Amino acid sequence: MRLTFIGSGDAFGSGGRYNTCFHVEGDSVDFLIDCGASSLVALKARRVALNRIQAIFVTHFHADHFGGLPFFMLDAQFFSKRTEPLAIVGPRGLASWYERTMELSFPGSSSTQPKFALSLVELDAGAPATIAGVRVTPYQAHHGNPGGPFFSYRLEAKGRTIAYTGDTEWTEALVPAARDADLFIAEAYFHDKPIKLHLDLATLARHLPRIAPRRLVLTHMSDDMLGRLPLAGYEAAYDGMVVEL
Repeated sequence: MRLTFIGSGDAFGSGGRYNTCFHVEGDSVDFLIDCGASSLVALKARRVALNRIQAIFVTHFHADHFGGLPFFMLDAQFFSKRTEPLAIVGPRGLASWYERTMELSFPGSSSTQPKFALSLVELDAGAPATIAGVRVTPYQAHHGNPGGPFFSYRLEAKGRTIAYTGDTEWTEALVPAARDADLFIAEAYFHDKPIKLHLDLATLARHLPRIAPRRLVLTHMSDDMLGRLPLAGYEAAYDGMVVEL
């Protein structure tokens, strides 16, 4: 499999980076992890075959992770001429947030019937599911109200495991989510400044021995982190970066 960082940025365009969006493709799987507001532009810049994407796994409903869906969906309907099924997967409340986001972006669009089969799949933390050839296990992230609609993901396909923190402050759930993963993509919003609802590198580093991923890549970095790159001993994502799995 191959993972491409379509967008590795935060919500505020730090470093001129696109919002969060990762594209994973293999012989029989093709999916996105998050679809931030700028994702359609970034996907087209990378010439990604949009109609091959089978699923979009959404960590939470903030615009830099979810706000690209209206653009993706209208492009699928009117320009890409999609006919293949698509699953959008996320926490409880997905269907409601999807409708609200579509209406806010393009009034009237939520009532337009797609010309392809669309599934909105709501998951519960700790309950694995298999979707589009991917075994996905969501874990509760801490990025808002306790128990709110925020996920970290462990995604398994083709004998490989990808784990992603999403946006979260440190939580013990990250240990089973990412333990021994072939690729662990971790938010590192600040270098050593702990803040509520986000993860800093110093905190992550203290827990890494218990996680022991085969490869760690940092993402969703603020200007504080970007100004320190490169960091000895750590690999940082950039838009267009490709990881072979």
